[in-house]
Amino acid sequence: MLRRLYDWTMSLAARRSAEVWLAVIAFVESSVFLVPADVLFLPMALAKPERSYRYAIVATLASVLGGIAGWALGFYAYETVARPVLEFYGKLDAFEQMKSYVTYETILLLLVTSGLAHLPPIKIVTILSGVIHVNIWLFVISAIVARGARFLFLAWLLRRYGEPIRHFIEKRLGHIVSIGAVVAIVLYIVYRYLAH
Repeated sequence: MLRRLYDWTMSLAARRSAEVWLAVIAFVESSVFLVPADVLFLPMALAKPERSYRYAIVATLASVLGGIAGWALGFYAYETVARPVLEFYGKLDAFEQMKSYVTYETILLLLVTSGLAHLPPIKIVTILSGVIHVNIWLFVISAIVARGARFLFLAWLLRRYGEPIRHFIEKRLGHIVSIGAVVAIVLYIVYRYLAH
């Protein structure tokens, strides 16, 4: 199923309506969808490098709006909508575990790491933010910073290096950003430990 979703999302890049689809995928990725918007963003930015920053802004805005929708699902409709979605993706147990130990501070850290590196998946963090009642404006600012940084950085890489960087982005950038996110989490834990 995941492969079919991936292939379908990739096919959207060739359409004239690709920019609209990019906004749709970025929106639903942040609340309920499994395939990241990068899958559509990369081929679009490579096909039209002069529009890569525009695509990055479209993806960022749609992703933030989708994040707000995820937050609202967690805040207002966890039992009726968000819980079944998490169950469908097999993420409910992980979500419940995370919910039991997450604090207001750690959720902000997770917003940044998930926005930058999908660690953990963004939809889980947006829903969780609503469930634990993270201030909506703080949530929006965190989402803009994290998602904007990711898409604008990808746009810069693609404009500067073009097709040769695509393989690197698809195969290794996720690992590098994930390692950076893990380092940020470890530094936060060390800081909290030393502060006590």
